[in-house]
Amino acid sequence: MRIAQSIAQVRQLVREARSAGKSIGLVPTMGYLHDGHLALLKAAKTGTDFVVVSIFVNPTQFGPNEDFENYPRDVARDETLLQDGGCDVLFLPSVEEMYPKPLATTVELAGLGQTLCGASRPTHFRGVTTVVSKLLHITMPDKAYFGQKDGQQALLIQRMVFDLNIPSEIVTVPTVREADGLAKSSRNVYLTDEERPHATVLYKALQEAKQTLMEGVRSGTSIAEEMRQRIANEPMVVLDYAEVVSRDTLEPLEKLEGPIMLAVAAFVGKARLIDNVQLTLVGDDVIEG
Repeated sequence: MRIAQSIAQVRQLVREARSAGKSIGLVPTMGYLHDGHLALLKAAKTGTDFVVVSIFVNPTQFGPNEDFENYPRDVARDETLLQDGGCDVLFLPSVEEMYPKPLATTVELAGLGQTLCGASRPTHFRGVTTVVSKLLHITMPDKAYFGQKDGQQALLIQRMVFDLNIPSEIVTVPTVREADGLAKSSRNVYLTDEERPHATVLYKALQEAKQTLMEGVRSGTSIAEEMRQRIANEPMVVLDYAEVVSRDTLEPLEKLEGPIMLAVAAFVGKARLIDNVQLTLVGDDVIEG
């Protein structure tokens, strides 16, 4: 595995791989890798010939009083995991490398980035889409890989790539979970032993809502309220949102049909956790994905 700390270095390595006839895969991360990230790496290794994994804790996607300074970091451990997983290049830029001047240009998706997580983190997705746009332009991958756990993020990036004619396919990889259903997340490390069992309520609320759909209920309002009550009643958990939205517009739905997302977010101690389930409703059928 090669390590590139500059944009010029990673571009040169990608050029060499492309000249050798290899397809390029990109896995953007903020490090502190877990099994979810390794699933992205595995998918990229399967889907492309030459995989670049970036580790960059992006300051522009953190709002005031969020956890940028305290975000978990362990680059040495990450390097070992990537080496063992068959990563070809680790792109490890500094903040100064990615943002040598204050940004005069940003990428923002009107509407899509202001709902769900964007409502409580109003500058978050502008930072995400801007840095992902930079990473895509730096590496020009054939395919870039994102986790379904960050469902809103993946949908925004897919729309950004479409709108801006960026020639990369965005591939989403299913959420990797703990044995009890908790979605893998770097922020799970914030959970105390006392808080940890309560964090599973997000997954439980989603599964109960899915079961309600399978029983024939098609009211988005009632299913969203069911999820809100389930999460709000859990000790040590503070609800942020629970919504049933269209996967095309991210707008809340009342009559449920077609592609939808059940999306939840809550605070458990210092950890803000998110999760979602993506379904397609066709008549009486409830189809995963």
